[in-house]
Amino acid sequence: MSTELPDSAAPPSAEHPSAPTRRTFIATTTVIGGAALAGGLVAAPVALGTEETVAAEAPPGSRVSLTVNGVRRTVTVDNRTSLLDLLRERLGLTGAKKGCNAGACGACTVLVDGRRVNSCLTLAVRLEGAEVTTIEGLEKGERLHPLQQAFIDQDAFQCGFCTPGQILSGAACIQEGHTGSSEEIREWMSGNLCRCGCYVKIVRAVEQTARGN
Repeated sequence: MSTELPDSAAPPSAEHPSAPTRRTFIATTTVIGGAALAGGLVAAPVALGTEETVAAEAPPGSRVSLTVNGVRRTVTVDNRTSLLDLLRERLGLTGAKKGCNAGACGACTVLVDGRRVNSCLTLAVRLEGAEVTTIEGLEKGERLHPLQQAFIDQDAFQCGFCTPGQILSGAACIQEGHTGSSEEIREWMSGNLCRCGCYVKIVRAVEQTARGN
């Protein structure tokens, strides 16, 4: 009786001990495919992050020329830059204070073409050709502006944080003719807050300057 096995039942040939089996082939293919997929998922955010970085490094900018305290200045700024940040961060004029940064406290008040504005809400790129006056430019040489002197005379400040904005707003209030009474001054100065509560003395300082004393 023959003991030879049919070809289909024959054991793997000893000459090819490393030949892959069906199970090994499927397992290897699954691992390689999974690694490739994982690599793609990891790489995608990196590419996205690179694009965002490039975009962040090149914000839209514009060139603007304006006169600040009598000096012509030409600068290139990010289109989102406020006048307050231009004054403080680029021009070194730190008299205008960043209080609420939302136009509610008046600490950042400056004059633009003679009119008082909240510089934190004013875009620098919109001021082409404008004339800006800050607290640093209010005095004439070494002579204080009359309202600056009146603030000293009336002791109209305590911590001093709001004082530059109060003085600029008060000067504009006088130029606008809103000094007929203490009530009118309070009304037209109401956009400037003083956390120390020096309102009575501030009004007195504005009245003193308006009278020319």
